[in-house]
Amino acid sequence: MCGIVAYVGDKQAYPILIKGLHRLEYRGYDSSGVAILNGKLNLYKRKGKVNQLEDFVENKDINGTIGIAHTRWATHGQPNDENAHPHFSQNQDLAIIHNGIIENYVSLKEELISRGHKFLSETDTEVLIHLIEDIQDNEKLDLAESVRVALNQVVGAYAIAVISKDESNKLIVAKNGSPMVIGIGDNDFYVASDATPIVEYTRKVIYMEDGEMAILEKGKDIILKSVKNIIHTPYFQELTMSLDALEKGGYEHFMLKEIFEQPISIRETMRGRLRLGQGIVNLGGITEYKNKLMNAKRILMIACGTSWHAGLVGEYLFEELTRIPVEVEYASEFRYRNPIITEDDVVIAISQSGETADTLAAIKMAKEKGATILGICNVVGSSIPRETHAGSYTHAGPEIGVASTKAFTSQVTLLTMMALMIAHEKGSITNSRHQQLLNALDAIPNQIEEVLKTNDFVKEVALLYKDSKNALYLGRGYNFPVALEGALKLKEISYIHAEGYPAAEMKHGPIALIDEQMPVIVIAPKKGHYDKLVSNIQEVKARKGKVIAIVTKGDTEVRNMADHVIEIPEVEELLVPLVATIPLQLFSYYIAVMRDCNVDQPRNLAKSVTVE
Repeated sequence: MCGIVAYVGDKQAYPILIKGLHRLEYRGYDSSGVAILNGKLNLYKRKGKVNQLEDFVENKDINGTIGIAHTRWATHGQPNDENAHPHFSQNQDLAIIHNGIIENYVSLKEELISRGHKFLSETDTEVLIHLIEDIQDNEKLDLAESVRVALNQVVGAYAIAVISKDESNKLIVAKNGSPMVIGIGDNDFYVASDATPIVEYTRKVIYMEDGEMAILEKGKDIILKSVKNIIHTPYFQELTMSLDALEKGGYEHFMLKEIFEQPISIRETMRGRLRLGQGIVNLGGITEYKNKLMNAKRILMIACGTSWHAGLVGEYLFEELTRIPVEVEYASEFRYRNPIITEDDVVIAISQSGETADTLAAIKMAKEKGATILGICNVVGSSIPRETHAGSYTHAGPEIGVASTKAFTSQVTLLTMMALMIAHEKGSITNSRHQQLLNALDAIPNQIEEVLKTNDFVKEVALLYKDSKNALYLGRGYNFPVALEGALKLKEISYIHAEGYPAAEMKHGPIALIDEQMPVIVIAPKKGHYDKLVSNIQEVKARKGKVIAIVTKGDTEVRNMADHVIEIPEVEELLVPLVATIPLQLFSYYIAVMRDCNVDQPRNLAKSVTVE
């Protein structure tokens, strides 16, 4: 969600900050702002895109070598100039940017009002900077100590950066429940919500832990400590991210680039792990917990959004291959129930960003109840890998488009390998079947390259349905989650209402919606429940629905019924989701482009949901 960038050093801050904001646009936002120190504290902010902020600051004083910048995704207060970050303290000597939610801001605000404070915005963030100022004035503390004392009075999640006119070479940052990474330069420091604004300048970083704060002063070593005032030893890590991965590489949108990167991203997910010559899958990150997985009484997969759909595919994979019961839970619901969790359970948390607030809270709860927690994540150094007992990275590379594409297929690939590894160790599938599936999985990247050749045809089909008001996606078995994911993609980026259903459930309600205006997208490979799907297609056609079918190459039966067919290669039934989802991604993409939607940054959405 909200994006944070900050800098202190010898360079001019504004170019670093504004470039960082552009790098963080993918997170989703509705306003942006900067504050820069140069003897004065100059603060500029605007509702709208970063480009509008750049236009606003043109010809204004943006000199200075220390500054903070922010993109806001509205929580408290509507998107407008007043609610945009940064926020001043009452005397305008301090400024703050904040990602997260201060849950007790109302009581704090009432107390501060009683002391004479006046607020200009509706945000919880402005309350925090007023609290810091109040403590500084009344207790005569320096900036760092005022921030530390204030943070011990707040309840909630935060990643903050604070600067002061009176301490003009110092930047104070702190984190609890929202991501924050510090880049260590030669004589400077870079701060951001994730590594994307930092990688251009340094590869030496610190991923802050919850309850930590840092004092960053030009020309001095970092001081890292807890908000309880215990000094911590910094743990430095090396960024492996490529700067090229953050550029569009000639594509019109990041989403299209990431769709076409899937043969590469899936190969990267499998690289060094899928060992055909040895006939094994080796997931080093979870080796220590392999026996725990094999002997689990139950596996719980916890996720949100697209990652939840990957978990649903994982449920089919694990139950068929390992014969272990699996439940897939929305993290946002799971954390607020009183679920039955035992020490014999294994929880697999799935998240692209590794910062999803609900998933983090859910795994912390499960951990407290004694479950073994494994993570599947894409972002190295993020919070979920640090909270879990063990796990595996997908290695899909940075995903900038808000609508997940390559992260989904990499998650499914990793779940497939995990299920195969456990099934082989457990003996729940034969050696020959195991090798057959390894070979089939190894071939998937080449088969996706083949599916991507349907791009131009999918674009033609999209043109016919770009003005649709509704769409229905149908699938059975392994392809029911694919139907859900296809519908989600269309909703996310084109704003067309769409629903995914198990094909057999169509007769239990959705069939009432079908008419000659309704496109029905059916995932109908010649595997599994093919005959049943043929019957479902006939039911749609009998009601004049328009059928777009994803079929196995060479299929003639569905071709004779459907209005349009998009062919995919013949693959193992349990691997169909990896190839069938590709044309659905392209279909959504082209419809969104034709409707003039902001494909990479859909309205109201954020890439990483770091608040409830």
